[in-house]
Amino acid sequence: MSHAIRRFADLRDLYAATIATPEFQAAFGDPMPLSILEPGDGPGEYAMPEPVAAQADCAAIIATLFDLFCDTRLEPLAPDIAWGFVNSFHFVAGKLARREDALADEIGEMARAQDQSEVFVRQLEDRQLLCRSLAEQRDALECMRDYAAEMYRALSGWPWSPARGTRASSASSASQIAAQDFLRERALAARERHLPQGPIIVFSGPAVWHDWAPIWERLDQIRARIPHMTLVTTGQRKGADAIAAAWAARPEINVPLVAYGLYGTGRKVAFTRNRKLAELKPAEALLCEGSGLQANLYQLLRAGGVPIHAFRRADQAPHPIDRLAGARSVASVSVAEGAGHGHS
Repeated sequence: MSHAIRRFADLRDLYAATIATPEFQAAFGDPMPLSILEPGDGPGEYAMPEPVAAQADCAAIIATLFDLFCDTRLEPLAPDIAWGFVNSFHFVAGKLARREDALADEIGEMARAQDQSEVFVRQLEDRQLLCRSLAEQRDALECMRDYAAEMYRALSGWPWSPARGTRASSASSASQIAAQDFLRERALAARERHLPQGPIIVFSGPAVWHDWAPIWERLDQIRARIPHMTLVTTGQRKGADAIAAAWAARPEINVPLVAYGLYGTGRKVAFTRNRKLAELKPAEALLCEGSGLQANLYQLLRAGGVPIHAFRRADQAPHPIDRLAGARSVASVSVAEGAGHGHS
């Protein structure tokens, strides 16, 4: 099956599932009764987009772009443009998350105050509702980002990845107690997001790597055996690490990801990072052939008795661009031969 045919077969499968998946139902199907759109606005009843429409239109944005450029001289540019569309969801969701964090800090300061005035209590309630509203908006954009990323993968053949409690006292009012409960719940959710529990799987590979399919297949197999796994990568934003990060971010996977980058300066920083990765005592590791750093990590993990799944650079499937160029070359030769036969 050609790459283009397989690509659109994936697309058909995605459209067949466009009946508002559980992720879209959760993000769009049950909005809060009241929300605040912008700081300074009063609470209001605002509808969310219909889950089915949100999912279908999110897919159509990416599919339409590839369809527009298909079989034209702009076709090679479609993945880059589509990547930007997916990244726009990611960028705005990140802005909302930072506003949400700043507002949570402000709520924390207010919850510790002893002001019992009606104006103060109302301000606290409004900020708490605004924080929940921001979280709802962020969840919706992250849901759309993840689905658009899956559309990008189906159409480009390449996985998408981004460029990057208090104790209540008897003096507390009801609103302050509610605020403290809200912050406690939010802190617990954030702790699980940033300090996930579960068996660790280490992944590392070079910045130049394109064959994502066998990596995803092996990660799927490991997750089937270790469903509560946490994936730890060496944090590069392209190549093998980006492939692993894109796998972990898929909605149906949703595996916690820890990007263990290089911290500090000097020639030994990367080797120190490798040693600390080995000290995590991972359950398994996936390593793609690369520089001496990958070889060093392989030796450390092997010495620690960690099962290693190794991928050789030479075993990669042809790059999608190379396959496309090869197909065009074959087509050109066929046309030339056909023309030659026509003149004989």
